[in-house]
Amino acid sequence: MRRLSLSAQRGASVTGIMFFVIAFAVAIKLFIAIVPAQIGDYQLNKVLSAQLAEANNSNQTAKQFTERVDKQLAINANHDAKAEELFVFTSKTPGQLAIKKQYSKTNNFFGNIDIVSRFEGDITPKGSTD
Repeated sequence: MRRLSLSAQRGASVTGIMFFVIAFAVAIKLFIAIVPAQIGDYQLNKVLSAQLAEANNSNQTAKQFTERVDKQLAINANHDAKAEELFVFTSKTPGQLAIKKQYSKTNNFFGNIDIVSRFEGDITPKGSTD
């Protein structure tokens, strides 16, 4: 009869498998909490860039641009915030409007733990070579 020593055993223990399952669940939960905010930010960048280019080409004022963005966000329905909460103007000169995106998105992770994603950056008009 052959005896096996502890050093000859192979395979995963129950503790190892449970650790893997828990780590995998946390990774999936993080993915579900973070990725939609990143996709929403990408879409917002595209909308703001296109609207900024149109506003500058037609010499719109800052107020007209803000109203235009609010209408577009209502159509897209991917943001529940108003335009004034998403960006600030760095230049309000008609035809030379410039904006900087500044907002945050909060997603629940577990219980009372939230993940806050902050998005900041200058928005350049679509088709601009800056």
